[in-house]
Amino acid sequence: MIYAAVLAGGIGSRMQNTDLPKQFLELGDKPILLHTVEKFLMNARVDRVYIGINPDWQTYCEDLVRKHLGDGERITVVPGGKDRNGTIINVIAAIEAERGLTDEDILLTHDAVRPFVTQRIIDDNIDAALACGACDTVVRASDTIVRSEDGETITEIPPRDPLYQGQTPQSFNLKLLKACFDEMTEQERAILTDACKICVLKGRPVKLVKGEVLNFKITTVGDYQLARAMLMMK
Repeated sequence: MIYAAVLAGGIGSRMQNTDLPKQFLELGDKPILLHTVEKFLMNARVDRVYIGINPDWQTYCEDLVRKHLGDGERITVVPGGKDRNGTIINVIAAIEAERGLTDEDILLTHDAVRPFVTQRIIDDNIDAALACGACDTVVRASDTIVRSEDGETITEIPPRDPLYQGQTPQSFNLKLLKACFDEMTEQERAILTDACKICVLKGRPVKLVKGEVLNFKITTVGDYQLARAMLMMK
């Protein structure tokens, strides 16, 4: 089975002009979240989509799914965890409780506020996860990257050629991801920034999948305005 986990547990603290979590902001005729979910529903290879949502907004999310996506027979809404990886683990637990896990199961994890993910990216993630067990969607760093320890002066300017910017989906063999997470110490879990780091810290290879610049994350008011303009141009 191939599952998608749309991660919508955040509250969008950098989107300061609204009381709604940013994934619920309207983009065209429906919330950003549902544009993202639809991209995975459009892919015939994806068997089921799980939405991991802040528990305070779960009923609201379920109502939106019913309103815009009908009975949502391929959708399950589950409460998110205290952080991104906690939400992923909750999705895995829901899958295991509902259907059990097999050695071939694949999980694509994706930010709820990246609504412009393409079918090519989704397919490439599925293929890479099936072949390699873990993959990360990335784009080459196009700007010089500056590192600063104090936030005021430059500490280092690393070579740009080997650097990439991470996007999502990040996709995994489900049992592999769960096993790597279960092996982690509390210290290792405390420094996690994303799901791929779970595999990296455990010495598992993570294949790169080519992303796209337009597969951006709606984080700021400027991002939201750009997303609205892109939708109007379609």
